[in-house]
Amino acid sequence: MIGYFKKYELEFKQPAGTSRGVLKTRTVWYLYVEENGRTGLGECAPLPGLSKETPEQIDYLIEDVCSDPMHFFENEELLLDYPSLRFALETALLDLQNGGKRILYPSAFTEGTAGIPINGLIWMGEADQMQQQIEAKLAAGFRCIKLKIGALDFAKELHLLKSIRERFSPEKITLRVDANGGFKVDEAWQKLEQLAELQLHSIEQPIIAGRWADMAKLCDETPLPIALDEELIGLNKRDDKELLLDMVRPQYLILKPSLHGGLSGCDEWIELANDRNIGWWITSYLESNIGLNAIAQWAFTKNVHMHQGLGTGQLFTNNIESPLEIRGEQLWFDPAKGFGL
Repeated sequence: MIGYFKKYELEFKQPAGTSRGVLKTRTVWYLYVEENGRTGLGECAPLPGLSKETPEQIDYLIEDVCSDPMHFFENEELLLDYPSLRFALETALLDLQNGGKRILYPSAFTEGTAGIPINGLIWMGEADQMQQQIEAKLAAGFRCIKLKIGALDFAKELHLLKSIRERFSPEKITLRVDANGGFKVDEAWQKLEQLAELQLHSIEQPIIAGRWADMAKLCDETPLPIALDEELIGLNKRDDKELLLDMVRPQYLILKPSLHGGLSGCDEWIELANDRNIGWWITSYLESNIGLNAIAQWAFTKNVHMHQGLGTGQLFTNNIESPLEIRGEQLWFDPAKGFGL
């Protein structure tokens, strides 16, 4: 088996406002593994400022992985702290194992007979820009809307949410928000109460990661279900995961394979969450269609019914051609179409 890689710079159609600033481009690494005339492909997509691994570390380590892919796969501890590279290697080997046709998990999804429900994501921006995004998502048929909050004055963000709730009941439109750790601890409770009045589904990461005692208190007393996201980054050992879940007791987990230990790491999070009656859903996080394809196929095997966060594939001007497409509020795979890589 041999391995090699290619770097690729994704260009956003318009600047994407995130909690880590405004993104115009995004670098990913495509990891290829070849054997017996077949080629498997995986995507390594760390996000500077959020991922534990840096682009410089990936540049160095991916060459070692390519020199002996199975050694790094069989010795999980070698990539324990490099989840995006672990994800790339896992998915490349799965692809190779299944014929090198980008079908990692054959299913009704890859046959094109079933879709995956997804939320419509509203990016941070000025109030009028966010309102335009909301209207577009509602018109497209989305019944679950997720807003990233924290970029505007909180009163303006409340107004946006109220404008949706006044038009649509919780039975018609599910509302989620993601604070990306933006609330100060001493003001978080008051803001949660205000948000709860709008009958939201949940809020992701209301306060900064690492404040376990404060987060545990919020999760215990919250009027609004809390989902952990950034809190999971860097916790790659089973004991650490168990410690977090037993101490904080969140209502939900947000699982991102590129951030949270690859597919195997997220499988472990799911096992631990299920044991504790903690809900979860799966999201991509600005991968190209190669990474999104792998995450979506894996997510479908989990028999998910809740809306997942898999709608990032339309953000780039130069995304890789793929069979993935959004129809209404679902992500579908069209087996009649191929991949650009």
